[in-house]
Amino acid sequence: MLTKRDFLIAGGAAGLAVRAPRAWAQGGAGGELPDLAAKATPISPEEHQLRIEKAQALMQRQGIAALVIEAGSALTYFTGIRWWRSERFTGVVIPREGTPVVITPYFEEPSIRESVKVETQVRTWHENENPFALVAGALSDRGYEDGRIAIEETVRHFVSNGIAEAAPAFDLVSGMSVTRGVRMYKSPAELALMQVANDITLAAYKHIHPKVEPGMSQGEISAMMNEATTQLGGSVEFSMVLLNEASAYPHGTNTPQTVRDGSVILMDCGCGVHDYESDISRTWVFGEPTKKQRDVWNTVKAGQELALETAQLGVRAGLVDETVRAFYESKGYGPGYETPGLSHRLGHGIGMDGHEPVNFVEGEDTLLAPGMCFSNEPGIYIFGEFGVRLEDCLYMTEDGPKLFSPLSPSIDRPFG
Repeated sequence: MLTKRDFLIAGGAAGLAVRAPRAWAQGGAGGELPDLAAKATPISPEEHQLRIEKAQALMQRQGIAALVIEAGSALTYFTGIRWWRSERFTGVVIPREGTPVVITPYFEEPSIRESVKVETQVRTWHENENPFALVAGALSDRGYEDGRIAIEETVRHFVSNGIAEAAPAFDLVSGMSVTRGVRMYKSPAELALMQVANDITLAAYKHIHPKVEPGMSQGEISAMMNEATTQLGGSVEFSMVLLNEASAYPHGTNTPQTVRDGSVILMDCGCGVHDYESDISRTWVFGEPTKKQRDVWNTVKAGQELALETAQLGVRAGLVDETVRAFYESKGYGPGYETPGLSHRLGHGIGMDGHEPVNFVEGEDTLLAPGMCFSNEPGIYIFGEFGVRLEDCLYMTEDGPKLFSPLSPSIDRPFG
């Protein structure tokens, strides 16, 4: 899945276009800030093991022999192993019973063992060997000669194809129902880390907001935000700044913009704390807002509040988007995903990845349940003029939705 962070890293938006920074940007965001992540507790080995057991229970109920995951957030989620994707396969085979098997190049084994948090076997392959034969061997050693192998939904084609060729007696199926069945429901420990990440992002916003000056570029504001986020203990995931007309396009334009009197400033920023992410957007005006800017901001704000009211236990996730979209249409925006109006889904799941299943999007039938986490980010975009987006993340509790960050109070006081 292409995430907001991936898009920005690829240079798809002007929000991160950086010119030579000013002296103050090179010297920091202004004073030392407290490390809000200093006491954050990483996910324990016991919780990683519990996740594996939950996945195995789902596999047993669904008649799946094993789940295959390659390097990425899912590998970290289940095993604690932090690894990158390359042309060399590193991954794990989680059987429906018993100990998982990690498969990695021979020369990577010592590094892999540094971060693994659960009991596993580690099987290695040399450069002249087929790693997918080890997948087949792990299945055979557990007595699985045929059946269904679930493939985690982000696994690349060459991996799944290699497994299919090495284990032709098995049927490869989507592992979505297994991985989503565990990852979508956050534990108290996960929610605590997400809370710290959100606290850091909001604190960074509050720190840099009064420091924005006329003539600043998107890149200069972004650099200031990144500096503050780092000082506060967060790992910067993305820091998008859209100025003036660029705010009308959810991911910006390639046209350079600078702050001037009356500028709309739309920022969309997030950080990570022990693998868990925040995602907060704020929009305000540098100087005095026009009546149109104020009216659009207030309409977006009303939609965000309506989304929060709609997101109750047992409600279809799609209804949250549909309800807000209908409200905006009643105000003359749209219809549907057309502009002027809300041209993107109302929100996305979030956790270890900035974008996770499921979404607040029209037609999504998944019912809201405790532990689910979402962004609540309505916007109204007027091409050629400006846009407004407000975003805060929430999680579902037994008593309904709860916010990680307070909603923006007003266009004049975006951070309270």
